[in-house]
Amino acid sequence: MHPLKLAATASFMSVALATAAFAAPTTYTSDANHTFVRFSYSHLGFSTQESRFNKVNATVTYDPAANKASVDVNIDTKSVDTGSDLFNGHIQGPDYLDTAQFATATFKSTSVKFDGDKPVSIEGNLTVKGVTKPVTLTITSFKHAPNMQKKDAIGADATAKIKRSDFNMSKAVPLVSDEVTLEIVIEAAAP
Repeated sequence: MHPLKLAATASFMSVALATAAFAAPTTYTSDANHTFVRFSYSHLGFSTQESRFNKVNATVTYDPAANKASVDVNIDTKSVDTGSDLFNGHIQGPDYLDTAQFATATFKSTSVKFDGDKPVSIEGNLTVKGVTKPVTLTITSFKHAPNMQKKDAIGADATAKIKRSDFNMSKAVPLVSDEVTLEIVIEAAAP
């Protein structure tokens, strides 16, 4: 083969392989210090109570070239943090999360919708207290860039409204709101 043709073929192959590698989906693992699930609800109409789960791990598979993604979130329900030891115990009890029987809650995506090159919503199944329901999360912010450690990283905030009665937690409805705002906040990096 002519040297110029050989060089052009080698150059083309390098670009093709680099493009294929870039286009491959990447799996990101959550940063435990910046990944939480928060929830808020109206308490007797007097105030909006905000709480979170302190132990959440997630994996996100993201392919920006193909506009495809998936999300898998695992929540340690015993890590609920209301800001009050009394209420932490109350919410972990059988009337609510029943963490003695259901120590984990999960969200597993079934599809992610994009607007251009940005994900805008995630459809999936939320399992709490052994009950699985479809939930659509609206992505309110998203970023894909190197993080402070210069690793390929993503971050997102996603929110949905759910009813706690759908998950066998209807005690005190309607005095304490049945509607709960759920927010999943993830920062994750590639290996």
